[in-house]
Amino acid sequence: MKKIITKTQEFDNCIQVFFEKESTVLFDIETTGFNSDTTLLYLIGCSYYKDNHWNIIQWFNDDGISELQILNEFFSFIKDYNRLISYNGEGFDMPYIIHKLKKYNLSYTFDDIESIDIYKLLRPYKNMLHLDNLKQKSIELLLGIHRLDKYSGKDLIKVYNQYLTDKNKLKETVILQHNYEDLEGLMSIFSLLAYPKLEQGYFHVNKMSVKENQLVFSFLLDYSIPKRITCTFEGLNFTAHKNSATLYVPIINDTLKFFFDNYNEYYYLPVEDTAVHKSVASFVDKNYKTKATKQNCYTKKQGYFITQLNTNFIHGFKHYYEEKYSYIELVDSFLKDQDKINCYASNIVKVLVKKG
Repeated sequence: MKKIITKTQEFDNCIQVFFEKESTVLFDIETTGFNSDTTLLYLIGCSYYKDNHWNIIQWFNDDGISELQILNEFFSFIKDYNRLISYNGEGFDMPYIIHKLKKYNLSYTFDDIESIDIYKLLRPYKNMLHLDNLKQKSIELLLGIHRLDKYSGKDLIKVYNQYLTDKNKLKETVILQHNYEDLEGLMSIFSLLAYPKLEQGYFHVNKMSVKENQLVFSFLLDYSIPKRITCTFEGLNFTAHKNSATLYVPIINDTLKFFFDNYNEYYYLPVEDTAVHKSVASFVDKNYKTKATKQNCYTKKQGYFITQLNTNFIHGFKHYYEEKYSYIELVDSFLKDQDKINCYASNIVKVLVKKG
């Protein structure tokens, strides 16, 4: 087994925004295949913060028989950390290692360390980012990161097997460089974690205006968006870049219906085309009223409205009972309530970002 420790470039600002760097370690493994029963674990690399800079440590199975040793070294190393970050580590790296632990009857587990899988966090935003796939190299290219390493993990299997035979130093360099750049790349893509933060509502509305029959919300974002995004759905439009974002919501001038939930407590008056509570309907001639149904238990209102995509936010207005989305009336009690404005915007952005 060979252990290599290297100082890497500074990624302080990027990682520290999301995680405490001193308690965090990033890791990546290289194997000769997916099936842990029939393949070999030949490299584990970790990135960690020490002595005021980031370092990379690699345990290289350079003789083909050092799996047990590099597993022991790896778990001895991470025991001092609280957080383990990977890219698809929960989908591949960790299950692979766990199977190897069983093979060697080792008692190590990942139970006492928090796992953060960047791939899982970014997966819901694939469409929004306009990516064909979520391979780490594709994410890096999105951010303008270009590697020296031109090999894939699959390519390196052949290189490693040849290295075991000829111990060629160039092949060793190629293998280590790939893992090294995987770890550096992982540190570089931390900025994309701003997208989940956006969906979680880490922003506030600092301005509203009306432009061309649209209510325009201007945002200040808590986390800087590295690549501009634009999301459109049901006539709503959202754009975000760096620390600002804008939401455009069409304003409609219409007569809409407000449906009462407890329709059994109401009567419908066909002539007036409205529903009234039974306490009032008791004074109406029976020839001019019928028991209300879900579809006609409403009162009508003419005014200005905006769409809401989360009908649990405010009991809104609709054109008809079965309409999927409802509308909020633009009245002072809504427009002057900052908490309601932020909540409305957060609900809209959450849907738009998911739709991509």
